[in-house]
Amino acid sequence: MKVLIAYDGSNDSDAALDDLVRAGLPPAGEALVVSVADVWLPPPNGSRSPDDGPDQILDPAAEQWLQQQWDRGRAKVAEAESLAGHARKRVQKALPAWNVRSEATYGSPAWEIIAKADEMDADLIVVGSQGRSAIGRFVLGSISQKVLTEARCSVRIGRGKIEVDETPVRSLVGFDGSNGSIAALNAAASRCWPPGSEVRVISAAEEILPSAIGRFIPPVTSAAAAINAAERNWLGNQAKQALAAIGPTTVPFSFETISGHPKEVLIAEASRWNADCIFLGANKFGSRIERFLLGSTSAAVAARATASVEVVRSKSE
Repeated sequence: MKVLIAYDGSNDSDAALDDLVRAGLPPAGEALVVSVADVWLPPPNGSRSPDDGPDQILDPAAEQWLQQQWDRGRAKVAEAESLAGHARKRVQKALPAWNVRSEATYGSPAWEIIAKADEMDADLIVVGSQGRSAIGRFVLGSISQKVLTEARCSVRIGRGKIEVDETPVRSLVGFDGSNGSIAALNAAASRCWPPGSEVRVISAAEEILPSAIGRFIPPVTSAAAAINAAERNWLGNQAKQALAAIGPTTVPFSFETISGHPKEVLIAEASRWNADCIFLGANKFGSRIERFLLGSTSAAVAARATASVEVVRSKSE
């Protein structure tokens, strides 16, 4: 398994590092820690070409300003190198049998993270829910959301819990019968969970309700109830087939259907159950009734959940 870990020194990126030990990662793999300096950087020598003609010569004030920007850029890259090296040591401690490297670069953080993930053919990108910027911090919707929506591989928004001892991990899987949700289910099933861990597969069924007038018309009420029952039965059958295809697992999997909007159901259940992570599919196109579309349910859950959220994307998509 190949994992890229984005790190900027913020509390949230530290939390994402803490979350690694509860992500069910395999005993061995390859990890690259990347820190990005959000600056424009000049040529390495920091000077104009000797072939520049008179028209390219800057006035002293402009020359001084440009030199200041170059110096600032170099300082930011040096800071990124230090951060990446610090994070690499923490990751190596958390994943002792992994091959862990670190690298610093500069440019647009989201695009650099995505480019590095493509370069190493990563299976998973790990980012914090928020980070730092010139005005204080990112929110999910800028750097993290850009990575979440644009990456070619799975993305985990890590929200770590500080645990003194290894404890069982509780995971939720959002399931709607789509290929994306089946991929999320397979991802959760393939992880190496500690003894006592559990995985709950949840389908959210948005029930059809008769209008105010329709409630007093028995045929309308009966039709709505029949449609809702058929929807729940369909979801249950799809989940049973998906679980059967997985076969025996090292941890127990359970399934239930809960009435309500998917993002509200998943966030509420994760909070109530004190879940460590929510696995979701990244469907590029609408599923049965356009549930779990990335940018709607997946992005909303990733932004609002108190647990880590892993949006699973097949690299073949």
